[in-house]
Amino acid sequence: MTDRANRGRENSDRANRGHENRGFRRLFGDDDLSVGLFFPITTAEDDVPPMDDQMELARDAEELGFDALWVRDVPTYWPKFGDAGQVYDPWVYLGQVAARTDDVALGTGSVVLPLRHPLHVAKSAASVDRLSDGRLVLGIATGDRSPEYSAFGVEEAARGERFREHVRVLRTVWAEEFPEVESAYGTLDGNLNVVPKPTTETLPLLVTGNSRQSLDWIADNGDGWLHYQMPLKTVESVVGDWREAAGDKPFAQATTVNLKADPEAGMEHVHQGFAAGSEWFVEHFRALADRGVDHLAIGIRGSDRDARTVLAQFADEVLDEL
Repeated sequence: MTDRANRGRENSDRANRGHENRGFRRLFGDDDLSVGLFFPITTAEDDVPPMDDQMELARDAEELGFDALWVRDVPTYWPKFGDAGQVYDPWVYLGQVAARTDDVALGTGSVVLPLRHPLHVAKSAASVDRLSDGRLVLGIATGDRSPEYSAFGVEEAARGERFREHVRVLRTVWAEEFPEVESAYGTLDGNLNVVPKPTTETLPLLVTGNSRQSLDWIADNGDGWLHYQMPLKTVESVVGDWREAAGDKPFAQATTVNLKADPEAGMEHVHQGFAAGSEWFVEHFRALADRGVDHLAIGIRGSDRDARTVLAQFADEVLDEL
């Protein structure tokens, strides 16, 4: 047995470390493919999207059977990149979403760790987790907007190292009372505690993309892998490598869904996803599940129809079939 296969077996043995977390169980608790929805819940393509009726749409999505609601962490708006996320701060926004929903998992896709102090992230994330009764799943990343690093006084070249250190600090302050932690972010000498603690031993961390880490590091230190849109052949290869390194730890993927009114409409490629009828999406999602994808986080921007119509059709013609 290879070293990576041995590591995969060890990672399988500890895959459920602290993850009686309700959100983690909602997404990965059985063998079925789960499907979540990204904010903003809109078909508009504006860089700074309209944010009216988002809480009502979030409740609709929960009632329709979506398994998760995902927020983005976009600290600043860079017109060249062309995307302000859901506009509002993710922690403040998640507080609203937690108060307006009951059972759907709440996800971050993803918190840009190098741009935030780990003690702030630890407290904010644990607060959302407590206020939502254990529904938070934490996607984490190194970021991809170059001007933000200088804006926050962070060396872009150091973001991979800061990411690893950040994860270490988070794990420590969530699990320990009055911890002793030495890092580039500062020193905890055992006289201070970070409260609240999460509802479980640690919050589930889904590393996004490579985050400038090796696959083995992600498998050892993450609780799952959140990846971007990929062709089916690439999915099969990437998930195969992941299973060898991480065992049964889950694999999630984000994609854009432009759902056509005609269920039989053929597929067209769009940015980070597809435009097609519901019949194509059912078959495609089944193919992803067959290749080992455990969760899909979808965005619906880009359609010429309103969001409620798209969500209702997707639930009726895709979710119900899955």
